[in-house]
Amino acid sequence: MLFHHRNAARAAAAAVLSLCAATAAMAQAWPSKPITIVVAYPAGGDTDAIARTYAEKLSQRTGQPVLVDNRPGASGMIGNVWVAKAPADGYTLLFTPSTFPIAQHVLKAGPGVAHDVVKDFTPIVKTGNIPLLLVTSPASGIQSVAQLVAGAKAGKTVTYGTPGAGSPMHIAGELLNKDAGISATHAPYRGVAPVVNDTLGGHVSVGWITPGAVAGHIATGKLLPLAVAERQRTKLMPEVPTFIELGFKDVDVSAWMGLLGPKAMPADVVQALNRHFNEILKMPDVQARMAALGIEPVGGAPAVLAKQISDDDQRFGRLVREFGIRAD
Repeated sequence: MLFHHRNAARAAAAAVLSLCAATAAMAQAWPSKPITIVVAYPAGGDTDAIARTYAEKLSQRTGQPVLVDNRPGASGMIGNVWVAKAPADGYTLLFTPSTFPIAQHVLKAGPGVAHDVVKDFTPIVKTGNIPLLLVTSPASGIQSVAQLVAGAKAGKTVTYGTPGAGSPMHIAGELLNKDAGISATHAPYRGVAPVVNDTLGGHVSVGWITPGAVAGHIATGKLLPLAVAERQRTKLMPEVPTFIELGFKDVDVSAWMGLLGPKAMPADVVQALNRHFNEILKMPDVQARMAALGIEPVGGAPAVLAKQISDDDQRFGRLVREFGIRAD
């Protein structure tokens, strides 16, 4: 009888070990099929472009196809919800710009797109920062932020263009209005290109834009950079002062990009993706591509992106209410 119990115990122990081994093997099997990175914006933009660069590198590192799936609409919220409802297995991911925590505050989310940016997703890695730059045409006669503010206070009509109502650029523009005590008029456009064109053409006094969209025009003298809305000068344009340096302490709005998945993703998959992306962000050709798009590499632990999203959700929610910002 004792022999029988010992055999039974050994069999049970073997079964447990076998189950543990099988579980470990399943965890280590990721990825065993294609990975999809959802971009909640149309193909052809900066977010889509850099997502495809990352997808190519991730595919090379994992040995699996990595596909970019564009699901635009509702300022990104349609794509966001698609990922939030996907299986949390590491095969459906979201690559998003910093409109992610803002859109829910400027749009009235219906039942089909309502989501919580903090609770419904798993942060994986913050891939980059994108400085917000205030530019003007030399023909405007504006040579500095101080001159812009002085003109506005003297009664001169001042307009500022942005890629859209509720964008980080719109919030930066309203922060400058508040901090400087002026009332520059917001001119919202649908995207980056028309902001650049109308700033070049003098149809708006100044434009809020990202460096990658205007680097060529600045290099040829067609546009003049006035300041960046960063705490520190950007390495992409180190000669351009920050608004904080110029005395506007509240004009501190950084755009960013990051990778997330559905909530409750397995920790080992999150760690694997984070490790892959941190290595990808160190690649010279990737850094060159990011610089061309006006993006500064960040990387780091998932907690870096988690904090960014939580902080932005609270701060931008408050600012959107304070300034009465609504989407077009």
